[in-house]
Amino acid sequence: MALRRLFQLSSLFRSAVTVTLRRNIGISAVLFNRAKELDPVQKLFLDKIREYNTKSKSTGGVVDAGPNYQKNLTEEVAKLQRLYGDGDLTKFPDFKFPEPKLEEVAK
Repeated sequence: MALRRLFQLSSLFRSAVTVTLRRNIGISAVLFNRAKELDPVQKLFLDKIREYNTKSKSTGGVVDAGPNYQKNLTEEVAKLQRLYGDGDLTKFPDFKFPEPKLEEVAK
């Protein structure tokens, strides 16, 4: 009887310890990843993304787009307006679904 009770307590203790260790290992892994320095490839990748972000904010659009890009863009917008009618193609359309009129049928 005492041996069974000891095994039950040891299993409870073991499960509590495993949960605690899992949580501590998970937290320490996150902190360790933040603390260590990035490898050179990751650092270069992040630097290029940040550089592109600043360039796109300064130009207000696509970076290093020449007059050929703008010409193609206006042609494609004109095609879409011819196909789908005039309207603002930069905003999502408003859909209106009217409520159907239902009639009660007498039995």
